[in-house]
Amino acid sequence: MKLALSTTLHTTFADAVERTRKALAEQGFGVLTEIDMKATLKAKLGEEMEDYLILGACNPPLAHRAVNVDRQIGLLLPCNVVVRADTVTENTIIIDAMNPALMVDVTNEPGLKDVADDATIKLRAAIDSLAAHQA
Repeated sequence: MKLALSTTLHTTFADAVERTRKALAEQGFGVLTEIDMKATLKAKLGEEMEDYLILGACNPPLAHRAVNVDRQIGLLLPCNVVVRADTVTENTIIIDAMNPALMVDVTNEPGLKDVADDATIKLRAAIDSLAAHQA
């Protein structure tokens, strides 16, 4: 099973982040958390890395359904979406969204399959819309 639903954009990092937020919102996801790995590693460890932002995306109806199936599923929520600069090619940004099917595999809870399938459809639509709107 693939860890992520992914696409690649040929744009700036800032543009990719903005477009990713918009694509997620269009599918009913809000961004609850944001972790700037580049800034965090620089501040805490003095280490340099490429632009790398983790967006904690949540679709409330899907999260509610998942929690009603398994209260521990919150350990795997929200759905993380990573926007990261390609370390090889300039102005190339990779967007990876967590594959929701992992929730079913990790928990072995068949009741989560329908929720994961619906989340996959929405995340895939967000990712696909990014690729469809390449400049």
